[in-house]
Amino acid sequence: MIKKSIFYVSILLIVAFISSGFKPHRDLFGLDENEGLSYVFPSQNFIDYASLKIPFTGKYFIGFKEAIAHKESQGKYHKINTLGYMGKYQFGKETLESIGIKDSTGFMNSPKLQEKAFVALLSKNKYELQDYIDNFEGKIVDGIKVTESGILAAAHLGGTGSIKRFLNSNGERKCKDEYGTSVRTYLRDFGGYETSGIKAVKNAQVK
Repeated sequence: MIKKSIFYVSILLIVAFISSGFKPHRDLFGLDENEGLSYVFPSQNFIDYASLKIPFTGKYFIGFKEAIAHKESQGKYHKINTLGYMGKYQFGKETLESIGIKDSTGFMNSPKLQEKAFVALLSKNKYELQDYIDNFEGKIVDGIKVTESGILAAAHLGGTGSIKRFLNSNGERKCKDEYGTSVRTYLRDFGGYETSGIKAVKNAQVK
């Protein structure tokens, strides 16, 4: 009888020990109960995800490019929108040709090429917009604090001409793309990211 009791007690202790390993450790997530935060993910309630900033990559360059990709295509390399813009970052054919890519099919089938194209376009736009970055960075235009990453994001949306017109008019010219998204929105939503590592290249090409 004693042996059986010891056996069952041992089993209960082992089960309790194993179960404790599956409890969420708040310290791992940097959550503080005193701040009113709680661990709720994964959740079956859509509302729990409504205010999340996706993807979770911070303000580094990877965060910048993935945030733009999520906005443009939900990060899908094979997406083509109703206007014919292609890939993860939604490039038009003319833009691709301007950075040396003439094979649209090859572009769509190569995630690596799409990533290179994004950086090349940033380099080209940064060269063309360098004076605007130098002159406007840190200033408030139409209620938005201007940053380099915001300018580059706005140029990706509407071209360098659109962000120039917006800044030159002190925000009075509301430049938008074909879907009605404004360069002001991109200037605001993608401001403050780390893009200083992008080199300004006059005629950047994908090699």
